[in-house]
Amino acid sequence: MKTVFTIMLVLGLVSCGNNTKETAVDTKAVVETITKATTNTSESVQNDSYDELELVNFSEFEAKYLQQTSSEITYVINFWATWCKPCVKELPYFEKLNKNYKERNVKVVLVSLDFPKHIQKQVIPFIKKHNLQSEILLLDDPDANSWIPKVSEKWTGAIPATLFVKGNEEKFFEKSFTYTELETELKTIL
Repeated sequence: MKTVFTIMLVLGLVSCGNNTKETAVDTKAVVETITKATTNTSESVQNDSYDELELVNFSEFEAKYLQQTSSEITYVINFWATWCKPCVKELPYFEKLNKNYKERNVKVVLVSLDFPKHIQKQVIPFIKKHNLQSEILLLDDPDANSWIPKVSEKWTGAIPATLFVKGNEEKFFEKSFTYTELETELKTIL
């Protein structure tokens, strides 16, 4: 009985150790992906143009992006936060989409849901470090229960979440994207 217990204990400890290694690898892979996708040269390039971040309430956001009727511009709106690992992992794909489709009237808007008090110490340094070039704003509206269903009735409030808007046509997704998936969805609304 002691032998069985000892074997089970050792197997349990080994499997716990493996999870830690996998997590460390995942984190390292995410950092490498962001760095590769957001730098223009082999040296790290920082975006120094962001010293202030536009704070908007939901009414301002809704008027500018959700109530537009022009079908000339296609908006790809991503709701994210610096503390959301899946959000951070997919940011390079939105940056690539922004770069590749800028000439086709596609505008990527990254809507940060970080706390406004974290702008100077977390959000702006994150933007600069990762050289984010898309339009970025911080949604400062604490009454999420009132505005989340206005973005999409399907949205539970989880992030990452992405909304494609062209004129009166909208497509909403509450999931992470790869670049291929993102581009495929964009092409269906262009």
